[in-house]
Amino acid sequence: MLFRSMETTMLQAEVRTTSGKGPARRLRMEGKLPAVIYGPGLDPVPLTVDPVTVRKTLSGDRGRNSLFTIPVSGTDHLAMVKDLVVEPVSRELIHVDFYLVSTDRPVSANVLLSTSGRAVGVVKGGKLTVSRRTLKIRCTPDKIPSIINIDVTNLDLFETITVKDLDLPEGVVCTLKPEQTIVAVLENKRIEVEEEDATAADRKSTRLNSSHCVHL
Repeated sequence: MLFRSMETTMLQAEVRTTSGKGPARRLRMEGKLPAVIYGPGLDPVPLTVDPVTVRKTLSGDRGRNSLFTIPVSGTDHLAMVKDLVVEPVSRELIHVDFYLVSTDRPVSANVLLSTSGRAVGVVKGGKLTVSRRTLKIRCTPDKIPSIINIDVTNLDLFETITVKDLDLPEGVVCTLKPEQTIVAVLENKRIEVEEEDATAADRKSTRLNSSHCVHL
């Protein structure tokens, strides 16, 4: 099973002294993104940040699980995106909320799930079924994997991989039920239907050929 560790993006920020829709719109026209940072021990602080850096980071492999280092009043704060407002048509970033996190305080996250290898059961004619594309986990921010990859090569027909079968990194816990199925190799119903259709077509063809026979 493959895991990729998380990196941190340094995000320069300025304390924002204005508020309201009008000033926020003017800031965006100037190429700045209105934001706020808050969390345990820190009252909400209005900021302006670089939208290009935010968008580029969030569009990477780690997505919303990206970790930011944000300097505020001479102190570097570790933070993650708590909420994000996007214009529905242009997809322009409107506002972002950052929440303080700590390497000694667990957080919840959804991590992308992928599979690799060709399952033994698929070679035998089965179909690989993945019930989830993300996994709900809980761990400290610095241990959040960007992706969890499951090698399904040895998975045979009618075999499954459940939550309790996952070999997660130390300190990472999946919050789904242990018995929940993540990956399975099942019968390929489409192949069976195609075979049945082919058999039916052969039988029909045989009957038609028989009906056109000329007996001398």
